[in-house]
Amino acid sequence: VQLQASGGGLVQAGGSLRLSCAASGRTDSPYAMGWFRQAPGKERELVAAISWNGGRTFISESVKGRFPISRDNAKNTGYLQMNSLKPEDTSVYYCSAAIGSGWYVPSLATDYDYWGQGTQVTVSS
Repeated sequence: VQLQASGGGLVQAGGSLRLSCAASGRTDSPYAMGWFRQAPGKERELVAAISWNGGRTFISESVKGRFPISRDNAKNTGYLQMNSLKPEDTSVYYCSAAIGSGWYVPSLATDYDYWGQGTQVTVSS
C-alpha cells in the first residue's frame, strides 16, 4: 500500500485545514487508517485513527472536538479535518495504514504497516 498525504500548509490560529490521504496498491485488504504528528524534538503521537468501515474511531484528547476523522473507501482516501487550529498543532502530519486490523483501531505507531511521506502544518499565532 502506498499512501500520499496532502493538504498541509500555513494557517492562522483559529483557522482550518483538511488533510487527505490517498491510498493505492493493495487496497483490497481491510486496513485501519491513522494520523500521527511529530514536531521537532518530540515523539510521534497518534492524533486520530479510524477503523476499516469507519465504525470506530480514536481521537486524541489534545484534538478532541476539533479534528474529526473520516474515510471514503470508494475513493481509497482518508481525511483529517482540522478546525480551530492552535499554534501547538504545528507539526508534520503523517497518515498510516494498519493492514488486517478489521474492526480494531490500533493506537501504537508500531501497529501500522505503511506510512505516507508527511505533510507540514504550521499554525501562526
